[in-house]
Amino acid sequence: MHYVVFNQKGGVGKSTIACNLAAISAAQGLRTLVIDLDSQGNATRYLLGHELPDDLPNAAQFFEQSLKFTIRDKGAQDFVVSSQWDNLDVLPSSPELDELHGKLESRHKIYKLRDALEHLGQEYDQIFIDTPPALNFYSRCALIAAQGCLIPFDCDDFSRRALYTLLENVQEIQADHNEGLHVAGIIVNQFQPRANLPQRMVQELIEEGLPVLQPYLSASVKVRESHEQATPMVHLDPRHKLTQEYVALHDALRAKAKKR
Repeated sequence: MHYVVFNQKGGVGKSTIACNLAAISAAQGLRTLVIDLDSQGNATRYLLGHELPDDLPNAAQFFEQSLKFTIRDKGAQDFVVSSQWDNLDVLPSSPELDELHGKLESRHKIYKLRDALEHLGQEYDQIFIDTPPALNFYSRCALIAAQGCLIPFDCDDFSRRALYTLLENVQEIQADHNEGLHVAGIIVNQFQPRANLPQRMVQELIEEGLPVLQPYLSASVKVRESHEQATPMVHLDPRHKLTQEYVALHDALRAKAKKR
């Protein structure tokens, strides 16, 4: 299954969710790939560490070759890097993605990632794509390439208002470019069960018939430690409540995918 983790609002936990679900997938023995299309590179540093070599293969190099005439382009696999954990690989980000954005858009390279995933999908059981907090060339690439869209939701009024526009954008991509794309679910992040506002907001989404996934991901300072140590929760603290929620969420997604 190919998932894109997408939200046009920043700070909702896209990278954290993508990396932790991918780490659980790999820990369960599934060959798993994370593609980092956000030039900030949070997912890349989370899985590969904070000190990265300058010559690391990356997504910018993958896209840049499409702007040049070559007899034979490198395959997407040539830009993939192994993490320290078994079964978990990364197609790293690069700040150069920002510089390439306009050139790629003007040359209509929007389907390059979709074509690459047709080949990568034969090597990986699950692929998670982390996206920038905007509906730009790279997030559109990811939505066109993916099969399921996961939408982080952090239980505030701004997120709720943005959610409806986001769903419309996903539907437009589905109609115009990717009939196989579906909203795999809304992931409630940083949930505080004792607070009235988060409970009310989530319940209203459910009553509207939106695909809210369970379990909800609890707010925890442990995840900041996970970021600092560049170690996903399943490896940092397997018994932690948040880790168990991630495992249950991953397993629910797997079960849902098998029914499609």
